[in-house]
Parts: sequence; C-alpha cells; structure tokens
Amino acid sequence: MDSIDINIITILQKDADMPLSKLSRLIGISKTALWNRLQRLEERGIIRGKMIMLDRQSLDLAVVIFLSITVGQHSPTWVEEFQNVVTDYPEIVEVHRLTGEGADYQLKILCPSIEAYDIFQQSIISKIKFTSMSTRIALSEIKSTNQLPLAHLLEPPS
Repeated sequence: MDSIDINIITILQKDADMPLSKLSRLIGISKTALWNRLQRLEERGIIRGKMIMLDRQSLDLAVVIFLSITVGQHSPTWVEEFQNVVTDYPEIVEVHRLTGEGADYQLKILCPSIEAYDIFQQSIISKIKFTSMSTRIALSEIKSTNQLPLAHLLEPPS
C-alpha cells in the first residue's frame, strides 16, 4: 500500500459515497486508475464495504451500556457458545476480549431505555456462564467515530 492508497482510504472514511470523478481529482489520478486501486484494496480486504452512519438518538437508542463480564473458563467450546450468543443480540454492537485486571469481556450495548436494558440483561444472563457481571451506563458521548487512525502508515519505516 502506497501513499496514494492511504489518501484514498483516508478520504473514503469520511465520505464513502464520494463520486469517483471527484475522488480521482482530489487524489490526482485518473478514474480508471482509481477504480483499479479500489478493486485491489477490496481484494486485499482493506476495504470491506461501505457504511451508512445512523444517528442513534434519532432512532430512540439513547442508552449506551458497557457490560463487563468475567468468566471462570475459556475453553474453545465456551468461547464458541459465547460468540453465538452475542451474535444473536442486535443490541450488542461491540464485543472485546480483554487482558488485565477486571473483566474478561467488554460489551457495548445500545437500548432505548434502562427498562429495555434490564430485559436484555435478564435474557443474556440465562445464556452465558459467567462468574461476575458489571454494568456501566454512559452519561454522555464525548467521541464516537468509525474512522481508523492511518498516520502511522505514512511514516517511513524505522
């Protein structure tokens, strides 16, 4: 991946619907060369698709919850079952396996209300084997982005 590819994906992270003609002008290459580069970026799995960003507040998903889960086992069978459970819940928008003190997994959950979260939590409790669970509710969102930091790709190798 060269600086042209990095410029392409940097711009597309901000506006995935930008017309090829405008993007090719911004990058300084022909539409055909741009299209070929986009195809290669997709084939390599760097570009995995386009997204629409929705406003969760406008869609009545005002409550953001972070659920920390600590488990007693990490067997391949347990992990597979856990992955299947969290995949079944559209309210769960992120799942991270953690290291360090505290929890083994961190889930980000979106709900329309605390009552809806309570119903969700009771449901998931019955499906996951865990040793402890801790809920944190976000009071405000300071930053949320789907744009990845790419500056390190432009730095010369040390």
